[in-house]
Amino acid sequence: MSSEYTVLRVRVTAEDAETLRDLLRDHRPDIGGRVRQNADGSLTFDAYVSPEQREALARDRVSLETVEDATATGRARQAEVGEGDRFAPEDAVPQGLALKVRDI
Repeated sequence: MSSEYTVLRVRVTAEDAETLRDLLRDHRPDIGGRVRQNADGSLTFDAYVSPEQREALARDRVSLETVEDATATGRARQAEVGEGDRFAPEDAVPQGLALKVRDI
């Protein structure tokens, strides 16, 4: 799969608030949820990034953990969705403002 269409969900943990502010100011990742403070004083959040952006987030006093490939998860969920309207009766006639076309 091409990395240009790959989105990863990563868990970012910064040792302190200043490190976190620097990281967010420099990279502005797409954050999923809110920042949580851990018992040891470190700060953790989930972010959605490309593999290239993940590498750019790596720095001193920051740890990264890849949680999942969000693109693959999304595609798997889309495969679960059926086509058509499962609640429509088999003999339903479309309604609306469009013109009804007849086969000749």
